[in-house]
Amino acid sequence: MARRAAVLSLIALAAAGCGGRAERDSPAVQPVTGAANFWNGATVYFLLTDRYANGDTTNDHALGRQHDGSVLRSFEGGDLAGLLQRIEQGYFDSLGVSAIWLTPFVEQIHGSVDEGTGKTYPFHGYWTRDWTAVDPSLGTADDLRAVLDAAHSRGIRVLMDAVINHTGPPTPHDPAWPESWVRRGPNCTYDNYAATVDCTLVATLPDIRTESDAPVELPKELLEKWDREGRRDREVAQLDAFFQRTGYPRSPRYYLIKWLTDWVRELGVDGYRVDTAKHFGESVSAELKREAEAALAEWRRGHPERIPGDLPFYMVGEVSGWEVGHGRMYDFGDREVDYFSHGYDALINFGFKRDATARPDSLFTAYAAALHGGPLDGVAVLNYLSSHDDGSPYDVDRKDPLGAGTRLLLAPGGAQIYYGDELARPLRVAGAEGDANLRSFMNWDDLAGGGSTRAVLEHWRKLGRFRRDHPAVGAGEHRTLQRSPYVFSRTLEAEGRSDRVLVAMDQGEGEKTIPVFGLFPDGTGLVDAYSGATATVTEGSVTLTTGSDLVLLSRPSPSAAPAGP
Repeated sequence: MARRAAVLSLIALAAAGCGGRAERDSPAVQPVTGAANFWNGATVYFLLTDRYANGDTTNDHALGRQHDGSVLRSFEGGDLAGLLQRIEQGYFDSLGVSAIWLTPFVEQIHGSVDEGTGKTYPFHGYWTRDWTAVDPSLGTADDLRAVLDAAHSRGIRVLMDAVINHTGPPTPHDPAWPESWVRRGPNCTYDNYAATVDCTLVATLPDIRTESDAPVELPKELLEKWDREGRRDREVAQLDAFFQRTGYPRSPRYYLIKWLTDWVRELGVDGYRVDTAKHFGESVSAELKREAEAALAEWRRGHPERIPGDLPFYMVGEVSGWEVGHGRMYDFGDREVDYFSHGYDALINFGFKRDATARPDSLFTAYAAALHGGPLDGVAVLNYLSSHDDGSPYDVDRKDPLGAGTRLLLAPGGAQIYYGDELARPLRVAGAEGDANLRSFMNWDDLAGGGSTRAVLEHWRKLGRFRRDHPAVGAGEHRTLQRSPYVFSRTLEAEGRSDRVLVAMDQGEGEKTIPVFGLFPDGTGLVDAYSGATATVTEGSVTLTTGSDLVLLSRPSPSAAPAGP
C-alpha cells in the first residue's frame, strides 16, 4: 500500500478500506473492546534497561564484558535495580504512566559482534542466548520480581519484549544453535511474504524455524549451561510437563513459547511487545497469546491482590512499516495479513512521527475517524515520536519538545514515551554510528541542572497525568469545536463510566474566555489540569487566568497528581 504524504488522506483511506486480496482465515483471537479502550487511553513508557539508571555498579562488567565497544555499543551500567529506584521514587506515577515496556531482560550472548557499525555488545537485549535466565548485566530474577511487584503496587503494568524470531549471533564466546533450530539464510529481501518470513532478518542473526513442527532436541550447549548452574533437571522436567499438558510437538517455536510464558506465570508480566512480528508466521503469535493468557490467569489466581481489574493479557506487535492509514491489513505485496486477528490487541504505529508534522486538528481528526467507526474500531494502536531503532524520529534535534509532547499525549490512541522524550534527551551523539545515536544514557544530569529540561518534564507530566486521569483523551470520540483558536472535546461512554474533557490550544497567556459548546452545563465547576486554575461554566463559557496558552478542562478528578522527583 502506498504511503500517504498527508495525514488528511487517512480519513478517506479508512473509509474506503485497503482493498486487494486479504486472508480469509477465521480470527484466532478476538480483540476485547474494553481492553482497546484501556490501551488506546494508556501511556506506555519504553526504556532500554541498560541505558536508564545504574542502581548496582557490581554488575557493570558481568560475564567479563568490557567497555571496549564502539561509541554507545558497550553495556553502560543501567540495570533493574536502577529502574526499581525510579519506580519507588514515583517518577512514572508523576508522568501518568500506565505501563512500562522493558527491552528484553533474558540472558544475551556473552561476546560482541560488528554488524558494520563497530564492535557491539548485546546491551539492547535482542541477541538471546538463554530465554530462561535474566542477563547478569541487568541483575537477577529477584531484581526483576521486585520491579514487577513495585510497578504493580502502583497500578502500573509491565510489558516484556518478546523475541521469538531469532537467536543471538554466534561468537567465539557463544555457540551456534543447531541447524534443526535455525536457518542461516537467505537474507530477507522483503519482496513478498516468503522473502520477509522464511529468511534471516540480517546475516548475523540465525532465524528460528518457527514454521516447523518437526521435533528437535535441546542444544547440547544449553543443557551443559543448565548443568553448570544446577538447574538442568528442573528445566527438563518443566519442559516435559509443558509438552505433556499441551500436546504440542517439541519443535522450536513451542520451546520458545514455553520459555516466554514462564515469565508471565512466575512474575505476572502483563503483556508482550512482540519483536519483529512480521518476520514469522502470524499463526505463531496466536499460539503465543493463548499460552500467555493461560499463564497470566494462573498467576492472578495466586496473586489476586497485586493489580486491580481483570484486564486481559496484552500483546502489541512490531510490524515494521504498519501505520494507521493501512487499517487492519499489512500488505506484503502478494499477501495481506490482519495481525489483529492473530493475537495482537495493538500494533505500533510507524506513521505517527510523520503524521505529527500536520496541524493538530488534521492529526487528531484522522486518527479518531480510524478508531471510532473506522477500520480500527475495537482495536488499539501505539503511537510514538522516537524509538530505539528508528533512524528518522520526529524532531530529531529536539527543537520543540513541548509541541512534541502535546501532539503525542493528546493524540487518539495509545502513547509510547521513549525514555528521555520527556527530558529532550539528545538523539545525536558525537562519534556514534547508526542506531547508537538513539540509545544514549538517560540524561538525568540535565534534569538535575533544572532550567529548560525541568520545564520540558513538567509539560510532559501535566499532559501525562491528564491522560491518565481521563481515558477519553486517548480512547474517546473526538469533536472539533472551534478551529481558531483551536478547541476540541473528547468523550468516552463505556463500561458505566462517562468521561468528558475539553482542550483549548493557542489561547495566549493571561485571562481568557473559552466556550464549552454545551459539553458542560452552566454551573459546572471545572479545573484546568495544566495550570490548576478553576472556573465555573457561566453562559456557556469559562473565564480563567493562566500563564499558558494550553488549557485542559474537565470536572475535578478524584485522583491525586503527584509531582514526582
